[in-house]
Amino acid sequence: MTPPQDRLGPVIRLAPAKLNLTLAVVGRRGDGFHELHSVMAPLALADRLSMAVGAGPRDTLHVVGPGGEPLDAAAYDSVPRAIAETRRAVGRRADAMPLAMRLEKRIPVAAGLAGGSSDAAAALLAALEAWDAELEPAERHEVAARVGSDVPFFLAGGIALVRGRGEHVTPLRAIVGEPPGVLILTPDTPSSTAGAFAGFDAGGPAAPSDPRSTRLTSEHLVAELAAGLQAVDLANRAGVLAAANDLIAAAEAQVPGLRALRLALRRLLGVPIGLSGSGPTLWALYPSADEALIAERRVVTAIEDRSIVVPGSGAPFVTATTIEGGSRR
Repeated sequence: MTPPQDRLGPVIRLAPAKLNLTLAVVGRRGDGFHELHSVMAPLALADRLSMAVGAGPRDTLHVVGPGGEPLDAAAYDSVPRAIAETRRAVGRRADAMPLAMRLEKRIPVAAGLAGGSSDAAAALLAALEAWDAELEPAERHEVAARVGSDVPFFLAGGIALVRGRGEHVTPLRAIVGEPPGVLILTPDTPSSTAGAFAGFDAGGPAAPSDPRSTRLTSEHLVAELAAGLQAVDLANRAGVLAAANDLIAAAEAQVPGLRALRLALRRLLGVPIGLSGSGPTLWALYPSADEALIAERRVVTAIEDRSIVVPGSGAPFVTATTIEGGSRR
């Protein structure tokens, strides 16, 4: 094999965003984490991580935004944490091979899309390739789980059922045929996952009206995916899925204007609007990428003419994308 340091090009990995099609909070664990039952799907929207064995004495990470503008690498610590855990698992051979990394950010930060966790999973896999090292699937999973709750999901490579605090991942059958279209809108406003879970635990207005229904919806979607779902089938279930997130009320309680935005988007587009993770990202499902792109244009126009008002101090992130992960005919 060619020694890693003699390879001509870097290892390149895409780090996809994730969408929670369902998110049921089924209990509080003894370790302080929450027990989840969630169907997650990877999106075509992705960050890009380039990695090569470096010439310097230590790892380096250069982070740029969508326009190539430099970003503070210290804010993206999931990548070096993943490298440290992977290096520890591989052993001494990796200690002598520092890595030079470039992360091109496209996924909004702290948005309920797990961009940091996806970057970490991409770093884990890229480091193994850069070092020409191997870890058994179970070892990779253990490394991923030590880095963060959502990281193991991104090793599945497709739609998956995620349970526990995120460490139990069961791959599910891919969408049959063309991938579903998804409209994503992320307000430029702070949102805290810990805050959303704290609101959920506190009950009151931030608690779901019927948590049992979310768990049943999640289990039903797992069964339907096993039987085979097409994009149009998934879009037809959007009304049920958009309500199947136990953190909606808590997210809306901590982000003023989010509920009003969700209702305004539903009126504008005429389709159900869901929440990914703890937010503040909102989503709409479509049978095709073209239909999602049409929706994107409508939303952008509505924001520009202030037909709808998006909370936050800056411009929101709006894009049409697709659910990925090995769609098959």
